[in-house]
Amino acid sequence: MPFVKKKFYVNTPVQAFIYIIKTLGISQGKAQRFIHLGKLCVNNEVVTDTAKKISGDVELEIFEPIDLGIKPIFQTKDFLIFDKPSGILVHPKTRQTPESMLDCVRFYGGNEANSTHRIDKETSGILLASKHKISEICLKSAFEKRAIKKSYLAWVEGKIDAPFSVNVPIKKRDNYDSNKHKVEISALGKSSHTDFIPIEYDEGLDATLVECRPQTGRMHQIRIHLFHVKHPIIGDPLYGRTFEISNRYLDGELSINDRIMYTGASRLMLHAQAIEFEYGGILYKIKSLVNFKELKSLIMPKNQRAVANY
Repeated sequence: MPFVKKKFYVNTPVQAFIYIIKTLGISQGKAQRFIHLGKLCVNNEVVTDTAKKISGDVELEIFEPIDLGIKPIFQTKDFLIFDKPSGILVHPKTRQTPESMLDCVRFYGGNEANSTHRIDKETSGILLASKHKISEICLKSAFEKRAIKKSYLAWVEGKIDAPFSVNVPIKKRDNYDSNKHKVEISALGKSSHTDFIPIEYDEGLDATLVECRPQTGRMHQIRIHLFHVKHPIIGDPLYGRTFEISNRYLDGELSINDRIMYTGASRLMLHAQAIEFEYGGILYKIKSLVNFKELKSLIMPKNQRAVANY
């Protein structure tokens, strides 16, 4: 578990935030946030008043990264780049999350290191992380300004033989009674644009390898855009599936065999292939070391899969 509880004893009363600053070696702002999040317990009671004087038995909940064996494929003094495997979260959802990419980021980048963008749990590929607060602010700002270019690879259902673009607005759903899609195409949504370029078609799988170039960064953008044009990503348990299949997946009740049968693969066949950005006057172009094209071996042949529901 990356979150551990460490016990101390304080003889002389001291203000809570000062104790945290000295004990953890962090700034006042971080110490105050640490306390506000309920991570300080004194004499078996949670303390959230940063100025309160504390003494006696003290317990601190601290994130201690573990080595997951996922090393950065490239790094500088300011940032790291990882090839994230499918099936691992970027950030822990709760304090009980057993492992996440934050373990790798902090293990190799230090206590101030942090991911600068999100990738879905089942999406694999390039993850950019900062090593300190200055680079974090700079890189996150570059993402917001769309100064960082990303490209993905996806194995999708059906044959695509020409490049195309999808430029339709996306809106986060606020009701999941009819389906389990996190987002939907809606005139009330935010503008969204993705360019698609077909690379290879496999007739036996009835699947096309497509390069995806998102020009905006909406949640599930590539997934919903491909579903919108009736070429959902193989292995996607949400977009293009029945309510029952999606619900079973979200409840953790969909077996691997059933998932392969109904979606075509045991994982979402989407991969963050490359990233391009400028930092400190240097242009970086980093590509994933994974041969995603060959992962088509994970796809069940078309004639063995269940009938599509879109």
